[in-house]
Amino acid sequence: MRFLLISLILPVVAATPKSLPDPEEAAYPAIERLVEVMEQVRARHPDVDKLAYDRLVNHALEGMLASLDPHSSFIHPEMAAMMKEQPDLDPHVAALGLTMGWRGDGPYLAAVEPGSAAAELLPGSALLEIDGRPVAGLPATAVLGQLSGAPGSKVTLRLKSPAEPRAEEVVLTRRAVEERAVTDFRLLEAPGSVGYLRLASFTDAAPREIEAALDELEEKGMKSLVLDLRGNPGGSLPATVEILGFFLPPGTEVVTVRAREGSGDNEALRTPERQRRKREYPIAILIDRGSASASELTAGALQDLKRAKVIGELSYGKGSVQNIIPTGGNTALRLTIATYHTPSGKTPHRVGIQPDIAVEIRDEDRTRTGLSFRKAQLTPEEAAELEKWTDPVLSAALEALASP
Repeated sequence: MRFLLISLILPVVAATPKSLPDPEEAAYPAIERLVEVMEQVRARHPDVDKLAYDRLVNHALEGMLASLDPHSSFIHPEMAAMMKEQPDLDPHVAALGLTMGWRGDGPYLAAVEPGSAAAELLPGSALLEIDGRPVAGLPATAVLGQLSGAPGSKVTLRLKSPAEPRAEEVVLTRRAVEERAVTDFRLLEAPGSVGYLRLASFTDAAPREIEAALDELEEKGMKSLVLDLRGNPGGSLPATVEILGFFLPPGTEVVTVRAREGSGDNEALRTPERQRRKREYPIAILIDRGSASASELTAGALQDLKRAKVIGELSYGKGSVQNIIPTGGNTALRLTIATYHTPSGKTPHRVGIQPDIAVEIRDEDRTRTGLSFRKAQLTPEEAAELEKWTDPVLSAALEALASP
């Protein structure tokens, strides 16, 4: 799921665990150690312009949040101020699959989207240049504008990763931004009664789009369904539960949100009480390492309830809930406060969804799968390349649906 740093600011969820790894008294020597290190840095480090207390503490907090999990982060005053001054500012660059943040030393990569062009980049990396032009001092809108561009175009980023001593250049290819949740649906030519539906994201409109597509496929004689969630990073949880209601009985428990043990803040989510049409035909769900969050909950719920076979490879492993919590000094936290669980009690968080039928996906298969998702924009050469390719995951799904 992509994460917007302009999310609604929510109150802290209080949670009292049964036990913490150390007593409260351990806080004092730990804080003393932090202060001692900070004072040593201020007394000895030669870069005096980097030694303001606010800067040192904020970067220490950034490291603290980043050490917890990939989805918790510290929001620096610069970004928090932008959130207040420009509430409509969207720091997510969909064509690259990255979310920008701002801190005292300028823009940085706050988050990267699984399966995107930026998926291999390290969150926390400072952005120094775009196509050879420095970004220091540029307004956020200018930086976001330079990162955006036409599908298929390339952009060169100069990044300084916290894990590397030197800045490095990376070249990313922008991808098409799909406005619709359902980007493709049709009856497959063979065997003819199998419907195919690709869901690119779980938007608020996704349930309406899916239901309309299912109605049309059923009217054409669909007897089984391939639901393609490859590369789907997730989205709206209410939309996910509503979509699961198309394939499961009303009132079925499909997702549980579990807060810290002992907090009592668990919540079970069930499919809608009303169902317009029963859909009991066999389903195969396609996933890959870019299928995350809502995609994993959908695949996991239907798998647990023996309603669908899951085909492909181990999914991304994002199954957690984040809140944005205001803190002192005009800063904020984006903090993981709970995990999602499928009906069996398992969570995809950090482990992913294991497919029922595993399929090896080669790099060339990933490339051609991407081409198949944007057939309307292909060059003649790409179209010819795709024509010669057989999708191994889809083929495995058709075999699974054909078997008793």
